[in-house]
Amino acid sequence: MLKRRSLLMLVLGILLVSVLVACGDSDKEAGTGGSSDEDVVIEFMHLWPEGTSRQHNLIVQEIVDEFEEKHSNVTIEIDVYSNEQYKEKLSVIGASNELPDVGMTWAGGFLEPYVTGKMFAPLDDIISDDFIPGTTEAYAVDGVTYGLPLELNIAPIYYNKAIFDEVGVSVPETWDDFKDVVTKLVDAGVTPITVGNRDAWTGSMWYMYLADRIGGPAALNNAINRSGSFEDPALIQAAAEIQELVDLGAFINGYNGLGNDEAKGYFINEQAAMYLMGTWDLPEWTTNEDNPQEFRDSIDYFKFPVYEGGEGDIDSFVGGPGVGLFVAEDSDVKEQALAFVEFFVERWGQMAVEQAGVIPATVVNTDGVELPQMYIDILNDLNEATNLTLYADVQMSAAAADVHLNMIQAIYGGEVTPEEFAAKHEEALASEE
Repeated sequence: MLKRRSLLMLVLGILLVSVLVACGDSDKEAGTGGSSDEDVVIEFMHLWPEGTSRQHNLIVQEIVDEFEEKHSNVTIEIDVYSNEQYKEKLSVIGASNELPDVGMTWAGGFLEPYVTGKMFAPLDDIISDDFIPGTTEAYAVDGVTYGLPLELNIAPIYYNKAIFDEVGVSVPETWDDFKDVVTKLVDAGVTPITVGNRDAWTGSMWYMYLADRIGGPAALNNAINRSGSFEDPALIQAAAEIQELVDLGAFINGYNGLGNDEAKGYFINEQAAMYLMGTWDLPEWTTNEDNPQEFRDSIDYFKFPVYEGGEGDIDSFVGGPGVGLFVAEDSDVKEQALAFVEFFVERWGQMAVEQAGVIPATVVNTDGVELPQMYIDILNDLNEATNLTLYADVQMSAAAADVHLNMIQAIYGGEVTPEEFAAKHEEALASEE
């Protein structure tokens, strides 16, 4: 009887140990399987130091704090560099494939090496409907989106209302109207347009708008992505229109030798009536107290006029997103990193314009927003935007961009014909196919 009882106790003991071991294994598997309560660290690298980008930095920290509060198991470790330091750091750690889980990138050619190297994760699944048309496309390669933009700049034509009133001209709606305004300003002894075409990207924006208004938004984009040609008649005509402006005396004397800052100075000093530039200059015309209030009150803007018989519309803009967010393809916490990026973009869009004067890449509800009226008007125009064409030189490779910018100077300087201008672009782009 004693032996039987001992045997029974031994069997029960073995069974109990087996059950405990099995439970322990199950618990271990559940712990390593990514439980939602598991502690997670997201490495986040950005380029807005407190010292030089205080408002941006504060917004980033507030968004991070909110996300951590909503996800108690998540800690976000932040690494911050200045703009140029950031680019250098990203290049170094990218070469060893040691990217942070979340970081910042630029559109166009900047992100392509990282995409080619399979270092950036696709983000199409977290794109919301709130993005302004053309913004996320700037971060796409072969139809897949690898970055979500935070900022957006477009380029309206700023003009001096006092000068317009003095000469007796009004805001033009068509290109023919615009040329009529130019002629009347010239006849009155007023410089119509200031442009610093030594920095040829400034002159490129005039060309890009004409290409858009004449050929529609696809003409220039297709020539660059090689589904079309730079010898498209619309692109040749856009170059011809630039030369007609030159012949009309539209641009300030010495424009090909002036830098952008010098050219802007002529506008601020009321020595030119119009200035085409990005919305990053909005503070100059609204809140910068270095500029007299009387001057700021006299500045407004208008959309680039439509071209009669052209394919483009007045709600199509030249511009581009600023920095955007990426998620590392090899991130160990990719699911949480994606959630953080989605949350960040949404909150940034709600906070950036009021707290930092930054126009986000998402639609802003301007009801109740406390901003200068010009900001409100720009935001409302963006809400109605039909297209955004990314700056041509940003779309191109470095070599093709050099050709483009050289040709911009050449067409303004009368050194090439519109046909030669187009042929040089086509040659440069075709050589890279």
